[in-house]
Amino acid sequence: MPKKTRSLSSTTRTTKEEYQIIQELRHEFRFSLMEILPYTTIKRSTFYYQAHRHEGKDNQELLQIIKSIKQQNPSYGYRPVTDELHRRGIKANHKRVSRLMRENGLSSQMYNRQTRKYNSAIGPQGKKAKNRLNRRFKTNRPYQKMVTDISEFRYGNMGQAERVYLSPIKDLYSGEIVSFNISDHPTTDLVMKPLSELINKRPLLNYRMTVHSDQGIQYQTNTWRQTLKKHHIFQSMSRRATCLDNAPMESFFHTMKTELYYEHHYQTKDKLIKVMTEWIEYYNQYRIRHILKGKTPIEYRNLALEKVA
Repeated sequence: MPKKTRSLSSTTRTTKEEYQIIQELRHEFRFSLMEILPYTTIKRSTFYYQAHRHEGKDNQELLQIIKSIKQQNPSYGYRPVTDELHRRGIKANHKRVSRLMRENGLSSQMYNRQTRKYNSAIGPQGKKAKNRLNRRFKTNRPYQKMVTDISEFRYGNMGQAERVYLSPIKDLYSGEIVSFNISDHPTTDLVMKPLSELINKRPLLNYRMTVHSDQGIQYQTNTWRQTLKKHHIFQSMSRRATCLDNAPMESFFHTMKTELYYEHHYQTKDKLIKVMTEWIEYYNQYRIRHILKGKTPIEYRNLALEKVA
């Protein structure tokens, strides 16, 4: 029997001290409460009373940390918050975190606001590629499956001329936005800049990359198709008017607009572009994802590349 247990019945110990020793023994030696209590001077009801008081204090301390995490990451649900706590060395069960967030009005809220979606399929039609990806969005290799699309953001008086277009390329392995471009017009140049950046930064691979898009006219041009062919990249396209074929990109736009666009109004183009750029940098470098085992997209990608280096 451990010395701590033999000395628990000392009359010089306070109830609080006995409670703390009992908890240490339960954690260290896996003793049940009923195995320890006969060696103490406190009753089971007293133990649970102390446990309730102690948990309340711990919960208040944990709640303050959760609030600070939510302030920095308003969209975080209980799982990303739990992952962030673990990254900080704080042990907390996801059920406990979920309860504290729910009881204190900290649960993540996602808006379902609908805005006019840019239709990239309007215009002269070119050559279409087959749907190689075919909704097989999972991959265990970085830079193997990439998706892209174009989305519209408005500012000022929200008029015809007061809008910008975002064209990102997302790696389905890590969720990282590997490259992106923001422009006043949805031209071929809008999509070519991030493609060129992707080609220049990708590491040497022993497998071919696939870039998937919708049937937008920018992706049917000779410039886009020939660039992919030149660099031995497979081209893949969604079926017409089937947004689920590019669901990961649609999901990214929804998250981005929910957090920085739907509930905000930007007077100037410069301000909107600055916020968009900073948010994408935050998304890549600091936004932890439960699906990535509590890592950020860049951390997860780097770990994979280190293994094959």
